[in-house]
Amino acid sequence: MQRLFLQVLQSPFYQRFSNRMSMREDFPPAGSDYLGGESDGYEYRTVFGGSNLADSYRMVQQFLEQEGYQDVPLPATVEELLLFRLPTRNRQILLFEDNGYVHNPVKILFPADRRKRSTLILCIYNEQEPQHLLKFHRVLERATQHSETENR
Repeated sequence: MQRLFLQVLQSPFYQRFSNRMSMREDFPPAGSDYLGGESDGYEYRTVFGGSNLADSYRMVQQFLEQEGYQDVPLPATVEELLLFRLPTRNRQILLFEDNGYVHNPVKILFPADRRKRSTLILCIYNEQEPQHLLKFHRVLERATQHSETENR
């Protein structure tokens, strides 16, 4: 999988289109299928699955760099990335917490299914969206839940 991904990135076909605007400059619209991931216009989500976690993380790093997110601080190594994995297997907790590394506008998450050890989920958020920071940090989501609880 990793070799195929790297071959695509280095192919003449991809190189011809690499002069296009990066995702950061031109976020994929809702309903689009962009480079194997899906976008709802605010969140772009894709999965990287290499032969091991280190390969998957290198693919994520390369993807982010090519899509204009090279200035987003990332863990230096896969070992550092693993420090951001939540120690719990409780799915209820995982519903409310991001299981992985989070730095606006990027989330690199571990799948809830721990059997998928070499898989990473990359989520990128549209910084141009109104109230982006409130959405990214789930502040609006928590505020809505809080007001619903108070109204009961």
